[in-house]
Amino acid sequence: MSTDHMSTPTKIRVATTWLDGCSGCHMSFLDMDERLIALAERIEIVYSPLVDTKELPEQVDVGILEGSISSEDDLEKAKTFRKRCKLLVSLGDCAVNGNVPSMRNHFKLADVMDRAYRENVTLQPQIPTREVPALLGTVKPIHGVVPVDIFVPGCPPRADAIWHVLSELIEGRIPDPSQVTRFGA
Repeated sequence: MSTDHMSTPTKIRVATTWLDGCSGCHMSFLDMDERLIALAERIEIVYSPLVDTKELPEQVDVGILEGSISSEDDLEKAKTFRKRCKLLVSLGDCAVNGNVPSMRNHFKLADVMDRAYRENVTLQPQIPTREVPALLGTVKPIHGVVPVDIFVPGCPPRADAIWHVLSELIEGRIPDPSQVTRFGA
């Protein structure tokens, strides 16, 4: 990364969000424990469920997406991240291959909705029509809708893998997550 006139490294701007998933990848991010302090000296988290920022900035160095594309809301977030982020990271098995959320792809969407909102409900069974993002016909991994630069598998990826990827990016290198990850672990 570039430096200013006083030789202080410029922080890379990082944005994260979760789409359809369990947020386990963000929990793994927090599992970096004391390494978060060292990371805070080198990155600026400009948008994330981990901070209070409400709007994704126009220019971000690294965008990290967790979860799959299951709704119109997820689709818009992924497109916005791709447009505004120089590098886009697909974090975790849901983002990389659809994982658990994509299990519904084997069923008709109407049947899934009936099962979730009518058959398994005892009080006021009804399909929501307000304030719930419209589901897409099929669930897709991130790269199924936007180009992805780095894939970090795992359910969730270990904190060490996330640390490796971020450390490499901080140093201006494109990481090879296959050295420290595998699907499902």
